[in-house]
Amino acid sequence: MSDLLKRLRGRGWRLTAQRRVVAEVLDGDHVHYTADEVHALAADRLPEISRATVYNTLGELVSLGEVIEVSTDGRAKRYDPNAHHAHQHLVCARCGTIRDVHPVGDLLAGLPAGERFGFAVSSAEVTYRGVCPDCAD
Repeated sequence: MSDLLKRLRGRGWRLTAQRRVVAEVLDGDHVHYTADEVHALAADRLPEISRATVYNTLGELVSLGEVIEVSTDGRAKRYDPNAHHAHQHLVCARCGTIRDVHPVGDLLAGLPAGERFGFAVSSAEVTYRGVCPDCAD
């Protein structure tokens, strides 16, 4: 059973066949699918699943804090099930591949007090960009 499924069961979230298949699609490392990709992969497992059900389920998972919406390119939102482990993203500027990365150090400590403008900073998001090995060839 995937980490996401375990978390959802622990919350008492009703796991219908449709919800289960969406959670199963989102299982794994470095998962950052668009809603359309989630729908296509879910439909491979459960052909009758509708696009609306996938969108609604993703919305619920985001509302529950079990999945993070990620937008790295200003286009389609992607859904990241790695919601409970602090991480940043590494994005290929050519193909759009996204990898989770865990830089060492406190991102908030890197923002000098003079640059906080009185804000009580609670989180930081950093996106590293580059070219992946497949595109570098």
